[in-house]
Amino acid sequence: MRIGYLGAGNISSQMAATVARMDEAENYAVAARNADRARAFADTWGFERAYGSYEELLADPAVDLVYVALPHSHHHRWTIAALEAGHHVLCEKAFAANAAQAKEMIECARSRNLLLAEAIWTRYMPSRTMIDDIIASGAIGRVLNVDANLGYQVDMNERMVKPELCGGALLDLTVYPLNFASMVMGDEIERIEAHMVPIVTGVDGQDSIMLTYRDGRMATMFTTMHCMTDRRGLICGTDGFIMVENINNPQKLYVYAADGLSCELKEEISVPEQISGYEYEVLACKRAIESGQVECPEMPHAETLEIMRQLDEIRAQFGIVFPFERV
Repeated sequence: MRIGYLGAGNISSQMAATVARMDEAENYAVAARNADRARAFADTWGFERAYGSYEELLADPAVDLVYVALPHSHHHRWTIAALEAGHHVLCEKAFAANAAQAKEMIECARSRNLLLAEAIWTRYMPSRTMIDDIIASGAIGRVLNVDANLGYQVDMNERMVKPELCGGALLDLTVYPLNFASMVMGDEIERIEAHMVPIVTGVDGQDSIMLTYRDGRMATMFTTMHCMTDRRGLICGTDGFIMVENINNPQKLYVYAADGLSCELKEEISVPEQISGYEYEVLACKRAIESGQVECPEMPHAETLEIMRQLDEIRAQFGIVFPFERV
């Protein structure tokens, strides 16, 4: 499967390094805003083609899958352009700037019978099934609460601080604990309570979110783009809890039994060895394309739209409106 990259930034480098070690996919073409940057990227990772504009790459019929690795503000425009050019698309998270954009992107893919997938890698990793299996086994009883945090010091990055690029912690970081909670608790949410601390440009630097579900369960989460956190996830049940080491790319799962006021570590489970974790979403796209699907079962369109709905509601509570959304 020949992959064409829109964007030659850091996340594209991570994907290219992963695909370079895969037999099932190939780093074929890359496009950047100038030809020199694209060529340098192509030389580094062994790409066959380098283009100085996104339009040139989309005109290349040899591209099997377009990987959209641009700022969130650009996902809608270039995903639709890629689909209209006849390409399957893997679009980075957060999928779009808002749910309305996401809906248009999905409708475009479905009307052309092309795959469109969201690159939220945690949905595709083996760790998701491993966590599901532990919960299904009854090892921690009935799950009542999820707690997760995610923080990196990325507030010096241009795309994180500019409103016109959909900057802020929400679309880049908070999207992960929201997905973590969704994978465990589902999406029957009764109430969302959201708070944030803005930075000087007006975007959110730190977020605190609480979800209350219709059956009384809860999920809490904290994210920050100012400092590193332990990125821990807790899944708490009536008979114990699971501690997930790094919700952004789970490394180990710790299963505890709990009785009254004490707990005991019962099992420590390592996730399977991987290249980086990105390979799972690439393989999922390949399987979906080969079977004629327009979505990946690991992250179906309905789930992408639901997470975008949650992000929209949280941002409304923050009082943040992106410049291009203003009438």
